[in-house]
Amino acid sequence: MFRLIPKEEKFFEMLQKASDNLSATATQFQTLLENYSDLGQRVKKLKDLEHEGDILTHEIMDKLNRTFVTPIDREDIHALASGIDDVVDLIDETGALMRLYHIQKPTPALFKQTEYLLKAVDELGKAIKCLKDLKNSRRLLDYCIEVNRLENEGDELLGETLAELFEGSWDALEVIKLKEIYEHLEAALDKCEDLAVVIEGIVVKHA
Repeated sequence: MFRLIPKEEKFFEMLQKASDNLSATATQFQTLLENYSDLGQRVKKLKDLEHEGDILTHEIMDKLNRTFVTPIDREDIHALASGIDDVVDLIDETGALMRLYHIQKPTPALFKQTEYLLKAVDELGKAIKCLKDLKNSRRLLDYCIEVNRLENEGDELLGETLAELFEGSWDALEVIKLKEIYEHLEAALDKCEDLAVVIEGIVVKHA
C-alpha cells in the first residue's frame, strides 16, 4: 500500500552511532585494564564517551518524539537506545569504581569479564547494523544467540569468581570492593542480553 508519509530511516543510522560509541567505551575500558596507569585520565576518557552516549540517546529520543512513522516499532527504538545507554553507563561506572576504591591492579577475572563483554558488544553492533535489512533474519538471530551464550558464560565466571573471593584468603575490604566491580561488569553483560532479546522481538514482528 502506498504511504503518504514515508518511514524515517535515519533511526538506523542513529542507533548505529550509539552502538559504535558503546564499542568505543568497551574498548577504552579494556585499554584501562591493559595499561593500568594514569587512571584518572583513562577514567576521564570513559566519562567523555558516556557523555557522548547521553547526547546520542537524547537525539534519538527527541527524533522519536517528533517522528510520525518509524521503520520499526517506536518502543523497540526506545528500548534499543536506552539499553545501549545503560551498558555505556555501567562500563563508565565500573572504571570510576576502580579509581574510587584504589584497586591496585586488575584481576584475571576482570580481564575475562571484559573479554566476554567486548565480544557481546561486537555481536550487538553487527546485529544493529543489520536491522536495516530484516530479510536476513537468520544472521540477526545468530548474533543474538551468541550474545546469550556469552552472558551465560559470564554468569558462570561470576559465580566461580565470587566463590573464590569468599573462600577466606582475601582481605574483607577487598572482597567488598571487587564484588561490586565484578557485579557492575556482569550487569553490563546482562544488559547486552536484554538488547539481544529486543532485537529477537523485532525479527519476530517482521518475519
